Amino acid sequence: MSEENKDLGDKAEDAFDAAKDKAKDLGENASEKFEEAKESAKEFAGEAKEKASEFAEDAKEAASEFAEEAKKTANDFADSAKEAFGGEGGENKKVLAGLLAILIGSLGIHKFILGYTKEGIIQIIASVVTCGIAGIVPFIEGIIYLTKSDEEFYNTYQVGKKPWF
Repeated sequence: MSEENKDLGDKAEDAFDAAKDKAKDLGENASEKFEEAKESAKEFAGEAKEKASEFAEDAKEAASEFAEEAKKTANDFADSAKEAFGGEGGENKKVLAGLLAILIGSLGIHKFILGYTKEGIIQIIASVVTCGIAGIVPFIEGIIYLTKSDEEFYNTYQVGKKPWF
């Protein structure tokens, strides 16, 4: 082997060793960067988990407050409806039955309100068969309901169970 080839071989070997060292340094550097990235990801995940937990707690509290407010509103509405449609106990259904009879009497809802299921079904069937002409009957009933005194209505239609007129 010539001296020149030997020098080239040594240079190539030195270049190979230098490249190998450089690759080793790059590998170690990449490994360090990977560990740093892994640590950053763990920190980020921990913070995200903590934020999600806080958000869930806030949402739970807000939902609870909303439910309480909705319950209060529903109770207030129910109390107001009881007052408007026949007193505190809801015993006298005169106004409710009268208005329903006048407004949508052909559906027979006023009969169901008063507890007359059979008559309510009859009213619905009669309205369907007569194409709504039978709606005159509940209109008249509604007027009669509203013109009676509370006591008279209660005794006639709720206690006495008089189903028609």
